Amino acid sequence: MKNIQWIKSPVDKDGAAFIFAKTFNTVKEVENAVVSISSVGVYKAVLGGQKIGNQILTPGYTSYDKRIQFNTYDITDKIKNENNLEITVAPGWAVGHLGYKKDCRNFYSDHVIAVAEIEITYTDGTCELINTDGTWSVYTSPVVYSDIYMGETFDATYEPEFLGTAVLDNFNTTLIPQEGEDIVEHERLAPVELIITPKGERVIDFGQNMTGYVEFNVKGKKGEKIVTTCAEVLDKDGNFYNANYRNAKNKITFILDGTQRRYKPEFSFQGFRYIRLEEYPDMPINLDDIRAIVVHSDIERTGYFECGYEKINQLYHNIIWGQKSNYLDVPTDCPQRDERLGWTGDTQVFCRTAALNFNVSKFFEKWLGDLRVDQREDGAILGVCPEWHTYEKGALYQTRISAAWGDAAVIVPWEIYRAYGDKNFLEKNFEMMKKWADFIHGSGPEEFLWIRAENEYHYGDWLGIDIDGGSDSCEGATSKNLISSVYFANAVDIVVKAGEELGKDVSEYRELYKKIFARFHEYFVEKIIKLICDPEHECEEEFRGKVHPNVTQTSLSLILYFKLYLPEEKEIIANKLEELIHAYGDRMTTGFVGTPYILHALTKSGKSDVAYTLLFQNKNPSWLYSVEKGATTMWEHWNGIKEDGSFWSDSMNSFNHYAYGAVGDWLYGTVAGISVCENGAGYKKIVLQPHPDKRLGFVNCTVDTVRGKVQSNWYYKCDKVYFEFTVPQGTEAKIVLPNGYTETVRGGKYMYIV
Repeated sequence: MKNIQWIKSPVDKDGAAFIFAKTFNTVKEVENAVVSISSVGVYKAVLGGQKIGNQILTPGYTSYDKRIQFNTYDITDKIKNENNLEITVAPGWAVGHLGYKKDCRNFYSDHVIAVAEIEITYTDGTCELINTDGTWSVYTSPVVYSDIYMGETFDATYEPEFLGTAVLDNFNTTLIPQEGEDIVEHERLAPVELIITPKGERVIDFGQNMTGYVEFNVKGKKGEKIVTTCAEVLDKDGNFYNANYRNAKNKITFILDGTQRRYKPEFSFQGFRYIRLEEYPDMPINLDDIRAIVVHSDIERTGYFECGYEKINQLYHNIIWGQKSNYLDVPTDCPQRDERLGWTGDTQVFCRTAALNFNVSKFFEKWLGDLRVDQREDGAILGVCPEWHTYEKGALYQTRISAAWGDAAVIVPWEIYRAYGDKNFLEKNFEMMKKWADFIHGSGPEEFLWIRAENEYHYGDWLGIDIDGGSDSCEGATSKNLISSVYFANAVDIVVKAGEELGKDVSEYRELYKKIFARFHEYFVEKIIKLICDPEHECEEEFRGKVHPNVTQTSLSLILYFKLYLPEEKEIIANKLEELIHAYGDRMTTGFVGTPYILHALTKSGKSDVAYTLLFQNKNPSWLYSVEKGATTMWEHWNGIKEDGSFWSDSMNSFNHYAYGAVGDWLYGTVAGISVCENGAGYKKIVLQPHPDKRLGFVNCTVDTVRGKVQSNWYYKCDKVYFEFTVPQGTEAKIVLPNGYTETVRGGKYMYIV
């Protein structure tokens, strides 16, 4: 955009959407015409009565005070001699409610703002620019209220009111061309059932927890209303339940005008499986006139997994839908309550699975750009990106700087590079990665460990259930110092590997890693080994106390996965991990930090049978527990719905939270056996090493990579296992079979019987 002038309405109406309009004429033959548009808020553009583009919720979600995307559209075929461009702007993320603190609004601005530029090229070679300025007209719109969390009110009877001409606004930010994927509509889901609950409420079940909104195709009397609210689950009595949405009302109101119309929100979205009809026209409810529309970023499906055990297939289905629900421009934690923020911890634990399920290259190009501009000068990464904070009790409250959360700065670029082999991901983000590692290096009283300073807060093994025997705690028992020090080592290790890929001198970080390893081993591993071998061994409170015992499933999984042990210690640690699992009834006690790694740690230690035991477990806590309870997406808590049908809590209990879906990486990488070699980014070199289990019967798995389709199928027939592999041209694959047979092959199809 060449001439940026932001404009706003001369009159403000809280929560309303405004129309910014410009009439212009073309007096010569048009060769080409484009329009570039952005807003503080979310916008929809219409030229000559036709919507421009198929995107919604443009320009997306960024730290608006630092950078905002703009969208450019080719409008050549829409240009007439007389033209009218209308840009409707609603509050969206920038102006409406944002975050989990009550009444936290206007985070980036207290009013919506628009900017646009029309560039017309005529056949005679001349060019005309039309920019937003004080000549644009401003009107009210039928969207009389809109909010991402609270919902939307659309009044079809409303007559737009002219408010005057636009006022220039001095909003200060950087405008960038759109980097991320378009946000668009996807599947349309028909209702499964109209339920009359025990309380007599009318509830529609769409059969799938999802992100999007509901469309009605109705003709009611003028002034009649459709009013809906949303829910993810019903309570144990079958009644509508949405207390877990907290302050987010998700209330949609359509005021009808007496004509046949399709009604759907335009500037808001909801997370739901059920809707309750608070009001409905005086007519029979025809389910054929009602559809749920799925909304997320336009990411292309690339991974497919199917096996002979239906509950595992449902788990995989839930992983896919959890990602679809939370990959709406930014990788959010959940799509329904007053949060929907880009939590960095959730993002990093799931990003490898994400890149197997879908092509997320462009999606993360944009989000990593957000992360870079949000990184503090000292290298710190906050818990949420785009950045969010509010004022609480007179002091600035920011989403905390924490190990495993801030580590998205190194883990996400590395995993996306491994998936797609594009060194630009490393080049663009390498300084951010180094700054994060340097920030940790300068934190706390220990140079080669990340030991918490007095004013630091870490989330630890968030939602781990091994503290004081309670499953309703937010913080697990594993020492936060151990977790943060593990991630310190991993951050430096990734900086070394990324630097080597880029041909940079990383000798300083290579030496730093050696010192971290040695100090970590001395401070943590040696003491843990002593406790394992002698449970009566005297040690510090941090290693034995009720609050932070270090011999936990999570601590052992992290040490094993990140190889922070000496060779002779591996078996001792792995055996203890197995013992802890069996002692807890063949179940996990891990939270957000330990869960993504526990199956990998077991497999890498030769204990695939134990890993499968956890995978097939259906008692709480387990992946299949939620499946047994009818889940269609991943849950935030292992026991979001308890055995007796009651709920974990109203305060923090999402039923569409993808973090525990990180197990999908193990399904692809161990069950099907498809993994990328350390030096084979972009599937240049892969390993095909399935770990079959007779309880699964068969596995069919494919990943559409940047080099072509990788396929791993296996099935049991009598006492034999049949393997079928497809390797794309240009890829080198090391095939490893359960009987120890190994072969290195290149593009083609390969079959084996063991």
